[in-house]
Amino acid sequence: MPQPHLRTVVVLAAGEGKRMKSTLPKVLHPLLGRTLLGHVLSAAAPLAADRTVVVVGHGADQVRAHLTDVAPDATPVLQAEQLGTGHAVRIALEAVPDGAGTVVVINGDVPLLRPETVGALVTAHEQAGAAATVLAAEVPDPTGLGRIVRDADGRLEQIVEERDADATQRAIREINAGIYAFDAMRLRDALGKLSTDNDQGEEYLTDVFGLLRSSGEPVAVHVADDHVETLGCNDRVELATLRRLLRDRVNEAWMRTGVSLLDPATTWIDVTVALDRDAVVDQNTQLRGSTVVGAGALIGPDVTLVDTIVGPAASVVRSHAVGAEVGAGASVGPYAYLRPAARLADKAKVGTFVEVKNSEIGAGSKVPHLTYVGDATIGEQSNIGAASVFVNYDGVNKHRTVIGSHARTGADNMFVAPVEVGDGAYTAAGSVIVEDVPAGAMGVARARQRNIEGWVVKRRAGTAAAQAAERAGAVQGAPNGAGAASDSEAMHGPGETVGGPSGAGDTATE
Repeated sequence: MPQPHLRTVVVLAAGEGKRMKSTLPKVLHPLLGRTLLGHVLSAAAPLAADRTVVVVGHGADQVRAHLTDVAPDATPVLQAEQLGTGHAVRIALEAVPDGAGTVVVINGDVPLLRPETVGALVTAHEQAGAAATVLAAEVPDPTGLGRIVRDADGRLEQIVEERDADATQRAIREINAGIYAFDAMRLRDALGKLSTDNDQGEEYLTDVFGLLRSSGEPVAVHVADDHVETLGCNDRVELATLRRLLRDRVNEAWMRTGVSLLDPATTWIDVTVALDRDAVVDQNTQLRGSTVVGAGALIGPDVTLVDTIVGPAASVVRSHAVGAEVGAGASVGPYAYLRPAARLADKAKVGTFVEVKNSEIGAGSKVPHLTYVGDATIGEQSNIGAASVFVNYDGVNKHRTVIGSHARTGADNMFVAPVEVGDGAYTAAGSVIVEDVPAGAMGVARARQRNIEGWVVKRRAGTAAAQAAERAGAVQGAPNGAGAASDSEAMHGPGETVGGPSGAGDTATE
């Protein structure tokens, strides 16, 4: 039974990327959920290589740290001086001296490369028993790229860098994609023979092909089906172009699985996101990181979700969420902000101008508008009145508020944590709740209203307000004057119904 091929992947990621004009190494620039380097490593992952070596140089510490996060099994190798791609591969192989079988070399700035294309290249190389195989592509404009030069029989003759190409060679539109498969033993031998006799004074990896061919070794070309996936990135304009191309690819793939994207041109979905069938994504929406959207959920318009889980049939409209969970059938927005560890149970509601952080909102409970919920637990089927604040921070520590199930809290409440409102309890509008409210009780924590009759006419004489008060007869001692309390209003005390027929104040939640 034939033994499986041993494989080594070498990713070239040492370049500075001067045209990016950035303190961030070029290969670490992000593109829809992964860095450029991360995309390349993902494309190579299905090869199941025995080892992966990443050649680092400029920003080496940053690249090493990134590898620790995304590819901890990869081996970073430092190319202290950038003396060419051939030199980079030589020092990479020195780190794996026992490496045999197939060596796959990939530039670190080709984020649109598909795993299928890498796999097809390696399969073709190994089946042909070639010493070296280059991935090529036919492009509309080959400017700046190495050319594939073939002989009269269509076989690879050499790979010529544009700087070293003559006029005839520059007219060739078949280009070197910067992705190769080599026989390890023959590659090692050829690398030791490389010259720096070229325009840049560097060791070109592409010269290996000419050396192998002149020695009678078989070399081959494998042409990519789509030249777009071989595009590299040298500056931020090209990065933006790649981002749009990847967006279109990702969006098309999701639509073909049964997801509706109402305006794909304004919908940006990271490659790490997952969506279920019949989800609907409206315009101006960004889905990032590890976000998951359930079946039949409605997302958008104008939504950004980062590392957020949205359950089936939920709705998120004109809102921003980071590290949150939205249960099945729940509703968020418009203009809501879910911060990390905000968790909404099934059919919960977070409405307009509501911010939630590190809090659980129980099934069917509502926080309809103008409220901050921080470090809180809200039970099932409870209602939080408008303009409420969960006061969770004492200047040193965060504290937690607990609202029970089927509770009704009034508008303009302050819950000064740690504090608990029991099941079925009510709180009056305008209350500052600093003590626990027992189950079924009404919590009232506000000063009694006092009206000073005639104050405006006396203290603000000549103003428009005073004139209006005079016209209304609001002078001291005038019967039924504006601002004079009726007997029944003046009798309401803390133990009686206050603030409206609900007894909890006008919550105005529907």
